Amino acid sequence: MAPSTGTVHPVRYLALFGVLVVALYALVFFTGDKSATPKLGIDLQGGTRVTLTARTPDGSAPSQDSLKQAQEIIETRVNGLGVSGSEVVVDGDNLVITVPGDDSAQARSLGQTARLYIRPVTGSIDVATRDANRTATPEAPAAETPATDAPAPEVPADGTQTPQNRPFLAQDPTTPEATPAPETTTPAPPAEASSDGTDEGDAAAAEIAAARALRQSSDPTVQQQAVANLDCSVADPLRGNDDPTLPLVACSQDGLNIYLLGPSIIDGQEIADASSVFNSQQSRHEISLSFKTTGSNTWAEFTSANIGKQAAFTLDSKVVSAPTIQGATPAGSATSITGSFTAESAKELANTLKYGSLPLSFAASEAETVSATLGLASLQAALIAGAVGLVLVLLYCLVYYRMLGVLTALSLILSGVMVYAIMVLLGRYIGFTLDLAGMAGLIIGIGMTADSFVVFFERIKDEMREGRSFRSAVPRGWARARRTILSGNAVSFIAAAVLYVLAVGQVRGFAFTLGLTTILDVIVVFLVTWPLVSMASRSAFWSKPSVNGLGAVQEVARERKVAAAASAKETRA
Repeated sequence: MAPSTGTVHPVRYLALFGVLVVALYALVFFTGDKSATPKLGIDLQGGTRVTLTARTPDGSAPSQDSLKQAQEIIETRVNGLGVSGSEVVVDGDNLVITVPGDDSAQARSLGQTARLYIRPVTGSIDVATRDANRTATPEAPAAETPATDAPAPEVPADGTQTPQNRPFLAQDPTTPEATPAPETTTPAPPAEASSDGTDEGDAAAAEIAAARALRQSSDPTVQQQAVANLDCSVADPLRGNDDPTLPLVACSQDGLNIYLLGPSIIDGQEIADASSVFNSQQSRHEISLSFKTTGSNTWAEFTSANIGKQAAFTLDSKVVSAPTIQGATPAGSATSITGSFTAESAKELANTLKYGSLPLSFAASEAETVSATLGLASLQAALIAGAVGLVLVLLYCLVYYRMLGVLTALSLILSGVMVYAIMVLLGRYIGFTLDLAGMAGLIIGIGMTADSFVVFFERIKDEMREGRSFRSAVPRGWARARRTILSGNAVSFIAAAVLYVLAVGQVRGFAFTLGLTTILDVIVVFLVTWPLVSMASRSAFWSKPSVNGLGAVQEVARERKVAAAASAKETRA
């Protein structure tokens, strides 16, 4: 006879759960840094703090609206990278970014101004050649135009772009010929704060003005002086403050090349979306950009009119990539920024460009270590609270459900094993950090999982009160309980999702772990608890009332049966 609709194969469910756990721990121990320790938040392990000081072109104090806008954009960048546990606060005229751990690079990247412009390249020279020429012949020209018969850099025919970590040939024949740099016309070097009371704002404004005068001049002679004098190894005073309507002399991001660029043709505000991709044909990481309608049309017109020439993608006054245009890019098509990117740096830059540039440029301070705000004692207290809660739940289940409580304990232990692996992997791949708020979400998840067990066991009792045996009551009770379990978890998940969307900071971490444990509750109940109880119902040992704790319920069922029989007998009489 064919099996009934209610026939289940509990071993298959348990095997599926086992495969999931094995797969998770295989990822934990054989991928990434292979560390089996989850990342902790600032309140538990401390972190690294970087103070960003606003730099305005005129040296005036930044407006609070600009600082608030910058704070919101940086927080959006943090959220774009995942629930990382970073903090961004406004402190006077500064922004203070704190990230978990001791990696200050993450904090600095979050504070990047990210002003992107696309500019035509009118000339370029590599720094090594410039310095060699200057050393060999002190009075030699400051910059030179490479011979026109030199081979042009190759770019694949499909339009992918060449990395910018090598010198590119000048594409514009109107590039000024090399001329000796006149000593009398050299603009003043960047100003420094004097000892007579010039404040830091005035000094920064003077530096920006001097850099603009030297590197954004339309005079070919001054441009060549800028090429000859530009030092790519020091901090750029012009960073994020270049005028897009003027030419620009800029270093490449790796400091190996110097470019002479024309006025901007596309502003980074025209970017509609940005994502990091891996180009398998070229074996490199790239950033794929899609423009809004205006920017897309401008890029299509520019590429069609400048085939064979270079276009530079400048980010905060540095050239990230300067590919040679191999063909026209149709309007609406994506384009790519190439360079010496790793998977992580490409993702960070794409995230930065996606959420827009900051309204201000910032100078970053030296990173400083921040001690844990709550520390090891709080972590231990949270772990103790979780352990106490778990023990109380298990004791309740053992007292009330007897040996069925053992199944509850096993289910909770297996749920914890899976949660731990997921916490480690989330910290490794999306930067999730576990703080006290997140631990609170996990502890609440224990109670929600236990609640699902209670619903299931009570439905079994209801079926047994109607006179069914333990074995027949389990599948019927499960059919009724799973609807309730799914409904309850759906409500909890919706609440967690709404809280995650509307909240910020540590509250998002709480909502995230609450939603995660809600999903795992469903997985554990369906793949562990239900199969285990089903197997127990088929066991003669587990079916004993003294073992499963259901003797009182069976006694109620017998009394009802006797009462019903007596009532029927009286009715017939």
